[in-house]
Amino acid sequence: AITTGATLVLVPKRLFALPPKLLDYLCDKKVTVMVWAVSALCLISSLKGLKYKIPEDARLIMFSGEVMPVKQMRLWQQALPQTEFVNLYGPSEITCNCTWYPVQREFQDGEVIPAGKAFNGRTVFLLDDTGAEITEPGKTGEICVAGESLADGYYHNEEETARRFVQGIIASTGETARYYKTGDLGYYGEDENLYFAGRKDFQIKHMGHRIELEEIERSMTALDGVEKSCCVFDMEKNRIMGFYLGEKAASDVRKQMKEKLPVYMVPTKLIQVDEMPLNKNGKTDRNYFK
Repeated sequence: AITTGATLVLVPKRLFALPPKLLDYLCDKKVTVMVWAVSALCLISSLKGLKYKIPEDARLIMFSGEVMPVKQMRLWQQALPQTEFVNLYGPSEITCNCTWYPVQREFQDGEVIPAGKAFNGRTVFLLDDTGAEITEPGKTGEICVAGESLADGYYHNEEETARRFVQGIIASTGETARYYKTGDLGYYGEDENLYFAGRKDFQIKHMGHRIELEEIERSMTALDGVEKSCCVFDMEKNRIMGFYLGEKAASDVRKQMKEKLPVYMVPTKLIQVDEMPLNKNGKTDRNYFK
């Protein structure tokens, strides 16, 4: 903002609990470029805020932090057909995004918006469980990042720094460099874009199958009448718990999920909630449901 002569607009946190006032604020300030968490965008679109008012001055909206549900993405694209939307990906440790993907079409239910390709000055690659680099499409591995904006490490935490910041040869470039193991899973598509596939932390073993909780969430959120969802694994009772925001009855959600997913991926218990809590980073607060 300083180098381009623009005005920097910081949205008061309290407005994120009041979508109409938030939209009034964006319109009054004539905001042209928005850099937002996915949860903030979904808060407006899922609560029908775009039917109240559209921030028509926005020419560019960049979003990150979580996977953008394609159903919510379409609502924004339909409300602002001339606006450019860009999906960003990256951990704070690379300060703070490293890939980008311009969303230039409407994605349909069941599709995933790509994380895209690396920024200049960044290297993004995948490693399998043996530490070998993955190059073929469709094979999932841990996303690793390197580049000129990589952090030095964690403050006063040498053990975690040594575990996550690694010195090694990056096979795709042939160079020896420091890189960061993100703990995120990803894969390459046939289009050569990187796709986010969830957190290693959210990968569970249930009924003899390895399951990505975020894959269940994508399927649930794609249902008509469901605006957002969150799944957690109850280790004590060995069951998947599903929480969702929307108007559809839990019995109807279960019925439709059984038509789309294997039985071992359908949550044992589905609970309708009035709001989806967010953590201090603006992401869905999974710990709230545990």
